[in-house]
Amino acid sequence: MVETNGPQSNRGADEQSLRMISSEPIGNEPVSDEELRPRALEGFIGQPLLKAQLQLFLDAARKRDVPPDHILLAGPPGLGKTTLAMIVANELQVPIRVTSGPAIQHAGDLASILSSLDEGEVLFIDEIHRLPRPAEELLYIAMEDFRVDVMVGKGPGASSIPLTLPRFTVIGATTREGMLPSPLRARFGFTAHLDFYPHEELERLIERSAGVLGINLASGSARQLSLRSRGTPRIANRLLRRVRDWAIVHDLDEIGPDDVQAALELYQIDSEGLDRLDLAVLNAIVKNFDGGPVGLNNLSAMVGEESETVETVCEPYLVREGFLVRTPKGRVATEKAWQHLGLVPKDDVNKLF
Repeated sequence: MVETNGPQSNRGADEQSLRMISSEPIGNEPVSDEELRPRALEGFIGQPLLKAQLQLFLDAARKRDVPPDHILLAGPPGLGKTTLAMIVANELQVPIRVTSGPAIQHAGDLASILSSLDEGEVLFIDEIHRLPRPAEELLYIAMEDFRVDVMVGKGPGASSIPLTLPRFTVIGATTREGMLPSPLRARFGFTAHLDFYPHEELERLIERSAGVLGINLASGSARQLSLRSRGTPRIANRLLRRVRDWAIVHDLDEIGPDDVQAALELYQIDSEGLDRLDLAVLNAIVKNFDGGPVGLNNLSAMVGEESETVETVCEPYLVREGFLVRTPKGRVATEKAWQHLGLVPKDDVNKLF
């Protein structure tokens, strides 16, 4: 047994304790998703028309020296709605308050947030279509007249006290614009629709993210990742991280296209970006239902998933990429789906559409 000097031993223990409770990172600090987001509109990749419209919108507000009108960002998940909201606040150099529709349970929750806003501040409400109805009605008045009515007391003696709010900007994000009530939708001065990204723009985005993450991609690797990212930046960044894991485990200094393919095959993502569930849906239609048509409930039962999951997660991409068609009689696999599964399509497959 080795004896150590008492004071030295205590000092070592104290240093170890300090390291355990210190807020300083140990070793290399991981890069967060927040750091992958650009801070300025100029650095936002993709959506060129939307960027030009939003730049004009913000420049005009700055020249008038007033907070801009309310903004609605609509589009599928993962295309950059939250990133754009952060960019707007940064471009205007004002604080941003972040909440979501499901987080606001009562009108009082929203009234508390609105009454604490400062002049020019941005309020970002994600999934704004999921606001409860009383909160929506409160938001109508706040967005248009910049006031909220606070109820004091209960019963016949209750009274409403109007509170004037400083001028602020609401940025709402929604994946289902059609679910927004018309009065709420009409109060947004600018509506931006985000579209899926073409492969070329995703490739540029992946190269930028690789630079931020310190990942060395060989020529063609970003292209391989972009083809598998379903036109969505969030998926592209997620797959890039998984390919990075592959490279770390295999001690690779540079990630080539073959490495990308091998890594994503492990995660069951094929060359068209189809994952396990996508392929299960196509296989069920083609092999079990002879190409279709098949109803949604039968299809979901065959693949062992909820019908809502099949309808909202799988079908939009499969339809957009031409693997699946929705008909009045049910879902039908296209000739492209048969060929992707390595099967010979039926002679009358085109007659079903």
